[in-house]
Amino acid sequence: MLTRRSLLQSALATRLFAVPAGSRTPNPELENLGAVALREAKKLKATYCDIRITRYRRQFITVRLNPERGTSKILEVPNVSDTGSFGFGVRVIADGAWGFAASPLVHKDEIARITREAVGVAKANASLKSKPVQLAPVAKYRDRWQTPHERDPFAVPIEEKLELIRAAAAEAKKERQVFASGCQLSFRSEDKYLATSEGSSIQQLNLQTYAEVNATAVDVGRALSKTRRYQPPQVTAGYEYVPVMNLVENARRIREEVVEHLKAPAVTPGKKDLVLLPSHLWLTIHESIGHSTELDRALGYEANYAGTSFLTPEKLGKERVGAELMNIWGDRTNERGLATTGYDDDGVKATKFPIIEKGVFRHYQTIRDQAHVVGETESRGCSYADDWGSVPFQRMPNVWLEPGPRTATLDDLLAGVDDGILIDGNGSFSIDQQRYNFQFGGDAFWSVKNGKKQGMISQVAYQSRTTDFWRNCQAIAGPSYWQQWGAANDGKGEPPQINSVSHGCSPALFQQVNVIVTD
Repeated sequence: MLTRRSLLQSALATRLFAVPAGSRTPNPELENLGAVALREAKKLKATYCDIRITRYRRQFITVRLNPERGTSKILEVPNVSDTGSFGFGVRVIADGAWGFAASPLVHKDEIARITREAVGVAKANASLKSKPVQLAPVAKYRDRWQTPHERDPFAVPIEEKLELIRAAAAEAKKERQVFASGCQLSFRSEDKYLATSEGSSIQQLNLQTYAEVNATAVDVGRALSKTRRYQPPQVTAGYEYVPVMNLVENARRIREEVVEHLKAPAVTPGKKDLVLLPSHLWLTIHESIGHSTELDRALGYEANYAGTSFLTPEKLGKERVGAELMNIWGDRTNERGLATTGYDDDGVKATKFPIIEKGVFRHYQTIRDQAHVVGETESRGCSYADDWGSVPFQRMPNVWLEPGPRTATLDDLLAGVDDGILIDGNGSFSIDQQRYNFQFGGDAFWSVKNGKKQGMISQVAYQSRTTDFWRNCQAIAGPSYWQQWGAANDGKGEPPQINSVSHGCSPALFQQVNVIVTD
């Protein structure tokens, strides 16, 4: 329900995060508010303080087409959700321990009060600490950064968005055996200001754009159904990216493929070569490499909720994870990556760093209070909080697989396969708490025989261990095939937080992986 207070806060947020053309410095009103927390923390003898003032907006627009029960009439079910949030959080170090407090009321008196509360929390925590918090040094910055974009997605009329997704859903439904279809557009913005007692003052705008088209085909006589999805790469960009997604054209393709999938025979289980497209391989990278190289997992901090890692600290710089052609990067700078930004929530400038070099584990993902644990003097810039009321902690950057030689093609990969499977899209998966033993399905599968792609097959899943799987990587297609997909809702922490992250790769060939029949 709208109240006078919420309307005033909304107007304040709009004013605070306004971006004058060409400005490279934060809004002075934001800096004045941030200074209140820094002064109050200093007065209370805190040795460190930062404040994040943040506004979020999320918009989801969907259309679902399905028949009315007992009739041939097609029902169209649209849905529009537009939500927002605005507030601030203050984080301090006092007596060697962290303290945090937050509020949705953004004004000077409340900022001073919340800062005092955060210092009180830190002093209470100090009695429980085993050792003082140690922060890696960081340069100070005064900057304004934003996602490169041409068209603000929230300024585009809802009618224009609905017209597009209705057309895509209708195209996917144009087949007798397609029982239901749907399409969605999603947009997220994050306006954020960070001020630190070390001298940084940083304002950022992050924009994210997603979409999906899906179709479900049904064979009533066999009591069987199959679903096919087109999920274009999720990106940091504005509405200018939406036409590039080609939703209607791809709706036509998935309509044809879901009907073929409905008729496709089950896979013959056994050891097979796999050619994995980027739309599928991104999730395997995320689960087996992205999560296993988070330092807090390796240290056991996430054991109670999200698990640990087989890549324990004594393996750093020594463990051979994959074949020599395997090079994986952590990167918060790559174009359109979901975790791409200017600075992390510790005020560390976005970086790119090697995680796996020539198959060997080289670096963890770290933040400022972790770096010293593995003998490093700088943070890898992986601090993030998903809300103004959340405590920043270590989150995954974009994690991507380096492409193969420039001349390597997808046809080259297929040519090396006598008996194998080409897999597109992500499906169900399972992986253990150490990120070691796993099973992955997919969205669509084609048999590969004697170097040629054949017809679709179904009920495919593959099983392996992380090191066995990546050591069996035999070839990777070149840079022209490189694409990045991502996870918009990657969960971690207690209380749980959500992060968005991209994983780029080219198609890759993995030899002799165990394939099973599954539903």
